Amino acid sequence: MELQRCAWATSTPDYVAYHDEEWGVPVHGDDALFERVCLEAFQSGLSWITILRKRPAFRAAFAGFSIDAVADFGDDDVARLMADAGIVRNRAKIEAALRNARAAQQLPDGLSALLWSFAPSGPRPAPATLADVPATTPESTALATGLKRAGFAFVGPTTAYALMQATGMVDDHVADCFRAGAVPLG
Repeated sequence: MELQRCAWATSTPDYVAYHDEEWGVPVHGDDALFERVCLEAFQSGLSWITILRKRPAFRAAFAGFSIDAVADFGDDDVARLMADAGIVRNRAKIEAALRNARAAQQLPDGLSALLWSFAPSGPRPAPATLADVPATTPESTALATGLKRAGFAFVGPTTAYALMQATGMVDDHVADCFRAGAVPLG
């Protein structure tokens, strides 16, 4: 018997693995969440599969998404990244990653604490279909506002909600998906 998955996750083996092993699993830790903030920003306007397939190159190019390392990047690094065909070469997104690293360094309790402070409390019913999955929520709007106030860029409500889904702050696996409710939130 084949497992039931969210419909978006069935088109490529990359998506199947990402859906089954990673999407919706709670992520903690400042550098791990910084990577997710950056990748969601780079995804803006593109297909997630593009970012997923380029993730190893992103990790190499951005020093494993170490906040401290990326915060130290300068103009030479921006030029290096703009020449790196393995990543998305968008100057505004690259500069946002550097800005976001510097902003993350300034957070008194760290990035993980800030992001998770916006997670909704308690479980909610699983969406019946993909059409029932929102693009934004009041929590994602508040998260985007909080990040912008802290100096972050490329973090609108839709990007913030995608981050919340990917990092297990919410469970948007559809009701008939084998992963729905399988991983405790938080």
